[in-house]
Amino acid sequence: MWFKNLYFFAFTRPFEWSEQEIEKQLSEHLFTPCASTEQSHFGWVNALGKHGDTVVHGVNNNFLVCARKEEKILPAPVIKDQLEAKLAAHEQEHSRNATKKEKEQFKEDIIFELLPRAFSRVTDTHAYINPEHNIIVINSSSRGKAEDLLALLRKALGTLPVTSVSPEKAPDEVMTDWLTESPVGDQFTLGMEAEFNALGDDGAVVRVKNQDLTSDEIKAHLDADKYVVKVRLEWDEAISFMLCDDLAIKGLKFFDVLQEQNDEIDKDDILARLDADFALMAGELNRLIDDLLGEFSVKTTDYLES
Repeated sequence: MWFKNLYFFAFTRPFEWSEQEIEKQLSEHLFTPCASTEQSHFGWVNALGKHGDTVVHGVNNNFLVCARKEEKILPAPVIKDQLEAKLAAHEQEHSRNATKKEKEQFKEDIIFELLPRAFSRVTDTHAYINPEHNIIVINSSSRGKAEDLLALLRKALGTLPVTSVSPEKAPDEVMTDWLTESPVGDQFTLGMEAEFNALGDDGAVVRVKNQDLTSDEIKAHLDADKYVVKVRLEWDEAISFMLCDDLAIKGLKFFDVLQEQNDEIDKDDILARLDADFALMAGELNRLIDDLLGEFSVKTTDYLES
């Protein structure tokens, strides 16, 4: 239940759907496995997996959902080899090269023939909505997958007015300032990992780990016109994470002092433990995102249209 990577988005209009209304709408777009000749399927499954029986799981005004995607795996080299064989046979039979349209049709036919024998890859992506904090938080390391979930949610609800959070001052400038002139706020501590880029499209990239980010060595990189694109932070002595220059949060680590808060719950009562862990995690992440955006002088509620 503990999220590992985050993309979060702000609503541009208040999110006013109730848990029951979300459940009803998402239940009309449930996941079903691919048929033998289908390449992919995308839909909603129970938020708590086999331990739950609802598509939406609400705790403390946090609404947890889970999107499942099945994709058939067709190795590109296999398709390429079969296509080349088909094109060679066509050329020999008709004494001419295949047209572009014929090549496309051959490729489609090959994929159609291979799909029933292809392996499937199934991935689940969790997210939660918090109307009070005006955010949707998606557990994904890929922005593309995060946006796929948003698109599926938009399809189910009919509308989903969200936007990326874009501070007035660029995040890479703010993060660079943390290592030079304006230390990060009291809720945060610099970690010992970062990534720097040099100016220009072909500029150098420097990654450091287990390195004091206030050291002379790091200062030398900054003096050489490099800027911070990723930096590890610790928050409230509870969570460690890598912050990226698009405000994505990667490599989340919840400290034991936080996770142990639910240790008194019977481990055999899996549903109760999942419920408590989600409530604890979402509450902490909501506070973290608020504090983090405060470092950029922005709030998610700033994006609500008047």
